Amino acid sequence: MKSKTGYFLLFILILLSGCHTLEQQDSELTVFKYNESSGITSLDPAFARNQANIWVVNQLYNGLVQLDSLLQIRPCIARKWEISDDGTTYTFILRRDVYFHNSPVFAGSKGRQVIADDVVYSLKRLADEKLASPGAWIMNHVKDNDGTKHIVAINDSIVEIKLKQPFPPFAGMLSMQYCSIVPKEAIDFYGEEFRVNPVGTGPFRFKMLKEAVKMVLVKNPEYFERDSSGKRLPYLDAVSITFIIDKQSAFLEFIKGNLDFMSGLDASYKDELLSPAGDLKKKYQDKVNLITQPYLNTEYLGIVYDKNNQVLKNNPLQDIRIRKAINVGFDREKMIRYLRNRIGEPGTEGIIPAGLPGYNANAGYGYKYDPALASRLLEEAGYPDGKGLPAITISTNASYLDISQFIQSQLTQIGFDIKIDVSPPGTLRENIAQARVAFFRGSWIADYPDAENYLSLFYSSNKSPAGPNYTQFADREFDKLYRESINETNDSIRYKLYGMMDSVMMEKSPVVILFYDQVLRFTGKQIYNLGSNPMNLLDLKRVVKVNKQVH
Repeated sequence: MKSKTGYFLLFILILLSGCHTLEQQDSELTVFKYNESSGITSLDPAFARNQANIWVVNQLYNGLVQLDSLLQIRPCIARKWEISDDGTTYTFILRRDVYFHNSPVFAGSKGRQVIADDVVYSLKRLADEKLASPGAWIMNHVKDNDGTKHIVAINDSIVEIKLKQPFPPFAGMLSMQYCSIVPKEAIDFYGEEFRVNPVGTGPFRFKMLKEAVKMVLVKNPEYFERDSSGKRLPYLDAVSITFIIDKQSAFLEFIKGNLDFMSGLDASYKDELLSPAGDLKKKYQDKVNLITQPYLNTEYLGIVYDKNNQVLKNNPLQDIRIRKAINVGFDREKMIRYLRNRIGEPGTEGIIPAGLPGYNANAGYGYKYDPALASRLLEEAGYPDGKGLPAITISTNASYLDISQFIQSQLTQIGFDIKIDVSPPGTLRENIAQARVAFFRGSWIADYPDAENYLSLFYSSNKSPAGPNYTQFADREFDKLYRESINETNDSIRYKLYGMMDSVMMEKSPVVILFYDQVLRFTGKQIYNLGSNPMNLLDLKRVVKVNKQVH
């Protein structure tokens, strides 16, 4: 067994050594190298559903607007925009210096200027049922005119979008990579093969792909954005992405300097890199930079909230006292300290994470560890010391087994009988979407920078599988507040409504908030200006890499 592992690692090293030809061509080239263990399934922005796809799409394309590091909506292909007083009409004025990448799809292979018709085509394509884009829901907010979305080119430089009703988060939603602008010529030319033949406007353009091995993007010399001194972005010459599946192997490549960047915290190297306090260990401090900040990702346990569901027949989770007993029955602080090396914040408030308007660190409607209260709630529910309480099963995947076991251990001390069912991620997602499991581990990473994104998980009209309400939660007061909020164009009033909705939802307890995650980025010392943002979007436009001195 040991020799097989050695041969496998040797094979990986030989494979990687054969992938360094770009760097060998010119020692002065600055090539940013990172790994995607999960692979990249499509370079078509209409299918930028997961982080791996989103990150690479963000290098290849642009949308009308973009987010800065503070999640403020900024101009991109649109140099400015106006919103009507009633909040339903958005008018975008486009830049005149944005060009698609050079490509055989254009006459003479030279990229052409982006015009309003390209915006209309791209957004209507996103809404096309035949395409079946997972981002099509964004266009559900747009008004229909005779079977087509009201996305209109007033002239080559102006686009008008009309919504069915006011929806303040809409501008932020347009920053999502789904809404990137693509040329019709490329879609017509490549068809389904557009997924591996991207043509965008982004800071980097596609160079090559060897599936399951490596992808290379190179600098777009005609990119339209410039830095504060007027220098054209990006600074890097190229981006190289490998697809090493084993995370421990990728970690070793990073430590050897063969990768410039690593994101997140995997159990295979968590304790090797970080101290129990969450600091970078001393032996790596002269080799590695650690960047961290709050992440718009709330981790939770969901409780299906539907008494008519056969899965929940005679299930004690339908009793609010049982749900609250679980909420106060385990120590989130200890969980973060021992299982997460203090990466993240204990989930003692509502569903809205820090970093979004509507989050209130001192709201008082969350739950803190109180085993005495948990015991009283069990007794009030008719189960003193847990006697007679039916077993409750947590459905999870292997990545969160340690957290599930920690909760199981702590709740057992109070009198709960907790079982754990471990399923493959795909199977678990399907079971959650179809409400086949009563108590499940879930998480929600923000798609756009507005707390509505989280609160929509509990709006009754969004019940899964049609929407993201996986708990099947339904509450008249919550629904009323939700409808008020999406029609409210005054931000301060809308944020107050968000807090009220969060309070209502937490009182009914269809979820057990575990923790609010953190962005965790590791880079080599030769990387500068990578920065970070609460949505963990990889932006390489301003990254600088200083090559090591060649001796």
